[in-house]
Amino acid sequence: MSKLAGKSILLTGGGSGLGRGAAAFFAEAGALVTICGRRSERIEAVARQIGDRCRGVAADITRAADREALVAAALEHGGGLDALVNNAGNMYRGPVETLDEDRLLDLFHGNVVAAMMLTGLCTEALAARRGAVIFVGSVHTRRAFPGVSPYAASKGAVEALSRVLAAELGERQIRVNCVLPGAVYTEINQRAGLLDDESARQRLESIAPLHALGRIGTERDIAEAMAYLIGSDWTTGATLEVDGGLGLGLTRD
Repeated sequence: MSKLAGKSILLTGGGSGLGRGAAAFFAEAGALVTICGRRSERIEAVARQIGDRCRGVAADITRAADREALVAAALEHGGGLDALVNNAGNMYRGPVETLDEDRLLDLFHGNVVAAMMLTGLCTEALAARRGAVIFVGSVHTRRAFPGVSPYAASKGAVEALSRVLAAELGERQIRVNCVLPGAVYTEINQRAGLLDDESARQRLESIAPLHALGRIGTERDIAEAMAYLIGSDWTTGATLEVDGGLGLGLTRD
């Protein structure tokens, strides 16, 4: 039997990309999953596609009232809470001399502050089940790509945050870990570069040779790592690089 069977998992940013893939993977493994996103039609469509084990909630996690409603929905759907996956996020890029301060603040609000606040709301329920929190970082903290300083900085904050909270919440038997995905084709790549589907995919495929394993990742690759951290009872404060070796710094002709 899967270690996820019967577990209640709250996953943010479930309308596309890594979140959608993880939600489907968790539900297939027998978990009860609550997903959220700002676009109600998208979230409802994903929940219907996954089936009864998935509940979709239209919510903007940067808003306190939406966070409270989201946690209440997850507790109702799952009868408690075993794991929180802080997956929702956005990307902003550009040369440092051109960056807009308001956009930077919005990025950190969504990628870092909102996840901190949501985690705080979930601690009581997670403690009751000796649960887990997962933050989603990025290979950008391992390999520097020019022009991505806003996103890399926000993910560096998330990585540090996961270690501090692991120390802080350990006495309550809440495990906190961070997954660092490598290059995976998702909608965030289109939004960040204002690219169409094909251009975004080609851009990612062009860096496949920089991965030790010679390919970009899939949503399932990341979901499997998340599932491991949810089910591993003696793993906390860990940073799990799931990047196909992109962070190793290889160069190939």
